[in-house]
Amino acid sequence: MIKLVVLDMAGTTVDEHGDVYKALEGSVTATGATVKAEDLQRWMGADKTEAIAALLELGGITPTPELVAQQFVLFRELLAEFYAKTPPEALPGVEEALRTLKSRGIKIGLTTGFSRDVAAPILGTLGWGIGEGQLLDAVVTSDEVAAGRPAPYMIHRVMEATGVHDVRAVVAGGDTVVDLLAGHHAGVHPLGVLTGALNREQLEEHPHDWVLASVAELPNVI
Repeated sequence: MIKLVVLDMAGTTVDEHGDVYKALEGSVTATGATVKAEDLQRWMGADKTEAIAALLELGGITPTPELVAQQFVLFRELLAEFYAKTPPEALPGVEEALRTLKSRGIKIGLTTGFSRDVAAPILGTLGWGIGEGQLLDAVVTSDEVAAGRPAPYMIHRVMEATGVHDVRAVVAGGDTVVDLLAGHHAGVHPLGVLTGALNREQLEEHPHDWVLASVAELPNVI
């Protein structure tokens, strides 16, 4: 029996209108680096400082710690500007699906490649609280673990926070390849959803138990 569902935020549960892509790309290209679309997609869902460092190197720029920190600041500034113009919102049917799962006694956790200071205002905008009587039981951000996706640490941290011990009782996933890989590495049931930039064929190349059109379908399959 599934006891815990752990989901990504942007592109999986939250519609942020592609602004993370634009902010990440802008923070890297501002240095003069070139960014290929396939490289950008590969690093979506990962910790954003790790993503910036990798994209800088791929784009021909040496990712010194100082430069990575500087461009991460720019990333946050760009994202705040985009979100001020077009606030994030829940993807259609997602909140209802999460409430249905909660009504069955399944705990809900979110993980994200954002840092806590980026994630918290998004959750506040959505009105998604954390804790007893709230929609979410736990939220873990990539700056709170040793490494972001595809490492399994965020998933395991949510398990720790919610008191779920058996990986076989956990579904975890999102809209990117690193979401699926993190679930696979964590030993849980990996879930892919098609609400991001990747299609079914691209996701199904990687370990998965399900690839669904949306998180809205999840109550029907678990």
